[in-house]
Amino acid sequence: MAKKKTVTKKISTNKTAGRKRPTRRAQTSTDLERQVNAPGRAQLVKQVRAKIKETGVTYIYFQFVSVTGRIVGKGIPADHWERVAERGFQLVYGSTANLFIDRHGDYIGYGPEASELVGIADPETFVQLPWDKRIARVFCTCYRNREERVDPGAHLTSDCRGNLALIHQEFENKHNMHMRAGTEPEMMWLRLDENKQLKGGVTKPNCYHIDQFEELRPAFMQVIEYGEKMGFDMIQGDHEDAPGQLELNWMFDDVLRNSDRLTTYRQICAQVAREQGLHACFMSKPFMNVSASGCHHNVSLWSGGKDKINKLHQKSIPGMDGVFTYREGGKNHFMPDPKIDAVKPGPIGLHSIGGVIEHLAALTSIGSSTVNSYRRLWDTGFWAPVFADWGFQNRTCALRVSAPGRFEYRSVDSMVNPYLMGGALLKVFADGIARNLDPGEPEERNIYTAMEAGKQVKKLPMTLGDALKALAQDDVVRSAMPGEMYKVYHHYKNDEWERFNHSVSDWDLENYLDCLP
Repeated sequence: MAKKKTVTKKISTNKTAGRKRPTRRAQTSTDLERQVNAPGRAQLVKQVRAKIKETGVTYIYFQFVSVTGRIVGKGIPADHWERVAERGFQLVYGSTANLFIDRHGDYIGYGPEASELVGIADPETFVQLPWDKRIARVFCTCYRNREERVDPGAHLTSDCRGNLALIHQEFENKHNMHMRAGTEPEMMWLRLDENKQLKGGVTKPNCYHIDQFEELRPAFMQVIEYGEKMGFDMIQGDHEDAPGQLELNWMFDDVLRNSDRLTTYRQICAQVAREQGLHACFMSKPFMNVSASGCHHNVSLWSGGKDKINKLHQKSIPGMDGVFTYREGGKNHFMPDPKIDAVKPGPIGLHSIGGVIEHLAALTSIGSSTVNSYRRLWDTGFWAPVFADWGFQNRTCALRVSAPGRFEYRSVDSMVNPYLMGGALLKVFADGIARNLDPGEPEERNIYTAMEAGKQVKKLPMTLGDALKALAQDDVVRSAMPGEMYKVYHHYKNDEWERFNHSVSDWDLENYLDCLP
């Protein structure tokens, strides 16, 4: 990536240059120091050292997640674990936006004049990489630098993973409920030619065919093996209806842990692809006239329950217990209330669905986050819902009650950043509950048939530009992107939309090169 010498500052991180620097004593009450000194964390740090000795790990990836869902961070020798666990590592603020420059040559979010963030490890996420047992990974939470003149050591609001943790905790404190999520990550296994250029899918687009599933066995069995060694409770998989398209599922869990697993799953697929000379494609729609890759979110709200280590894993595990833990039991507030209706979700579930319907246009900017995402929505007839309605087992609606106690949000594709999506869903759930939003009666007809009969239904935004406009006008969904997060996200995605509109494609040439005289 070319770096331009002259750049324009987008977000100021030193607003009061003349203000006296805070003393070290004042910093002991910062968000950063509170995490480092949190009760029980010192013991977790010691447990990681024991795991390092047990597994023979010599190197650690300290990683967090950028605005687009990309995994970024630093690699540090395991000998320095305790020092880095306490002090953290530093990296430029712009890494939260992939250190990317827009089409005008300006850095997105933060310029080179900005300070450096501090990444603090979450010890409970430490786990060995099964493909190279010398290396482990640990997720980190990001903070403003200790030396900042304004809000030193505060949570870095452009850290999407850190935001989800805070939003989820705020929701749980207020409503005494937490979200559990399960995702359906479709993706495609593609072949490469001798020049490592894409030459189509590994398999034919035959949905649910075991023979095509079998052809992908070397890839998916390796993914499953690696996944189970990194805490996944794999439950099912199938061949979907696009070339090389596969979906593997694992057990649902707390929304943050599930987001970490989806991120890890993408890492695993990329590694297996390297080993087998393939390309693991998470682009939503590389081929027209066949289905795109979605990432449906199955969500529910619970109170109570306990964290338990998955019984499939042995006592001696190559990571911290938290990686192999799932939350089980408790009360599911999306279950029907027999006193009201034996089939419909209970009041909390209905109001949550109402919240999603109310804010679906803005949510689309997160669930369908790329220009290519809208190829999926325009190619109608291929299981991509474009209307703001809900029903039971009705895949023509944006939401469906896929089973008692949960609903499936379908307007999400394979490029989604699950941390942004999780935070946004929590915000619209809270709005639906607070306002007692009524989603209306479930639609049991094909939505197109219902509309032909006169039903009025809102359509989703059909371009990234329109979705970003909807986000700009929706205070509830935007609140899931606090502080600098929205500015970074809007800058990044608006630039993506402008780049698309600023480019000339093969389609332009095919349609207009010889159009006159």
